[in-house]
Amino acid sequence: MVIIFTDDQGFGDLGAYGGVHVKTPELDRLAEDGVRFTNFRVAQAVCSASRAALLTGCYPTRLDIRGAFGPRSPHGLNPAEVTIAEMLGEHGYQTAMVGKWHLGNRPGLFPTDQGFDRYYGITYSHDMWGGHPEPHMARIFPRRVALMRDSLVIDSLASFTTLTKDYNQEAVSIINDHDPAAGPLMLYLAHSLPHVPLYEDRTYAPATGLGIYGDVIAEVDAGVGEIRRALAEKGMAENTLIVFSSDNGPWLSYGTHAGQTAGLREGKGTSFEGGVRVPLLTYLPGQTPSGKVSHAPLMSTDLLPSLAALTGASLPEARLDGHERLADFLGQSEGPSPDAYAIYWIEGLDAVVSANGRWKLHFPHHFRSLVAGQITPTDGVPIAYFQDSIGLALFDLVNDPFETTDVKDQHPEVVSALSDRADQFRREMGDTHTGVKGEEVRVFNR
Repeated sequence: MVIIFTDDQGFGDLGAYGGVHVKTPELDRLAEDGVRFTNFRVAQAVCSASRAALLTGCYPTRLDIRGAFGPRSPHGLNPAEVTIAEMLGEHGYQTAMVGKWHLGNRPGLFPTDQGFDRYYGITYSHDMWGGHPEPHMARIFPRRVALMRDSLVIDSLASFTTLTKDYNQEAVSIINDHDPAAGPLMLYLAHSLPHVPLYEDRTYAPATGLGIYGDVIAEVDAGVGEIRRALAEKGMAENTLIVFSSDNGPWLSYGTHAGQTAGLREGKGTSFEGGVRVPLLTYLPGQTPSGKVSHAPLMSTDLLPSLAALTGASLPEARLDGHERLADFLGQSEGPSPDAYAIYWIEGLDAVVSANGRWKLHFPHHFRSLVAGQITPTDGVPIAYFQDSIGLALFDLVNDPFETTDVKDQHPEVVSALSDRADQFRREMGDTHTGVKGEEVRVFNR
């Protein structure tokens, strides 16, 4: 299987999702061959927390991860947690990761400590370095970013022009090197871009004429085609599941260097749909119906238990928050979730989405937003957010996916049911406290 996870790519940043500011022929072809999902969410709209949820099947709050780890943080994903790689490795899979890890930046917390046989990439976001466009941020980060192979530093980067190409080529090399006799392959490709700062390699993918963001997406898109061709040449295409998604919505304050949400409210760093609803494509020849558009409500936490069902691997013994939804991931059904979905932001439970995906109840919280009209900065320099707030509000996502009209007064029974479930989430996850990007919050929820 191949899991491709991009960074800050919004719900509208594919042609198959209506994006005209990008050209994504390979991803659009993947959507035509497989299933395109309209109701898929990540557990939290920020890097580390989102990746932890994807790889473990747990809410990041349960894992004691809130927000994004800095390069000097002593924290990371607890080695006791079981990742998809560890689960499949125990079942005979060869496992490899390429790209951005962002779940620990010291020995004992690297990908090779969490079930991956091979690793090539950087262990945190590539904006966390001395070239950050904001001087006050640049002063707190290292001057260069370490590029790693397995657990060793092999280079020190101050430019990321070829990073997407390098990731794509490494992924292809892993496929080409794979010996099927040694067991099936699980490849996790976690792109660093289109997270800012944006870099492009014109020798790799020709300019799109749509600006640098469009060019960056074109490089990601090119890699999807390269991977599919490598699988075909290796004779692995017919029995390989491909999953494509993003860790959260776009970082809107970067304007022309950020993606689009297709009209969904807000973006990265918020619990509105523009932050947590992201594209999802799946393709498994012979099992996914071609060109299917699925509205099944799913979350990234559901992937691990669904892959266990697909492969026959044993589930981790620890409590999971995700549910086995294999038939839904393959586009064979569009059932509701067995439970409502919790959406946390850093230390608080911001919202709950009903099991059928229709209702979303926001609890009173503050969130970052942009001043109207100031949304198109250039040259990769962000504008400042302002702090907004929302009270208790219920949205009908079927009829109002943009979260514009509060309907709590019309549906008190829905408010009551989702509020009760939220109280259960709060009791189960333990007390929460404000921390600095979540790194100083240590609440044990196992």
